[in-house]
Amino acid sequence: MARIAGVNIPTNKRVIIALTYIHGIGRTAAADICKKLNFPLERRVNELTDAEVIQVREMIDSEFTVEGDLRREVAMNIKRLMDLKTYRGLRHRAKLPTRGQRTSTNARTRKGKAVAIAGKKK
Repeated sequence: MARIAGVNIPTNKRVIIALTYIHGIGRTAAADICKKLNFPLERRVNELTDAEVIQVREMIDSEFTVEGDLRREVAMNIKRLMDLKTYRGLRHRAKLPTRGQRTSTNARTRKGKAVAIAGKKK
């Protein structure tokens, strides 16, 4: 089992798909990595040699922000918005949708389970 950027990569999947298990690498970035290292698209992780795994690891380390660093960066960006008390920061703090969605109805995923209002029945 290959371990890249602190993540165990599944061995029986194609390299392009397996790289997407790393937080911060999507399909496009995985395709770019395979293209730069001249891996065929149908190549599987268990077919990679140790030298090729090291090449992939070095490329990811040098060109991408992944896993813990990326999560920390995103968290710091959100914290900065909250400290500046921007509108988006206030929406994050209140745990409401931040991108302009309606909240009168819907938004249940973000707001949580609906709570009944007591004393409404008569």
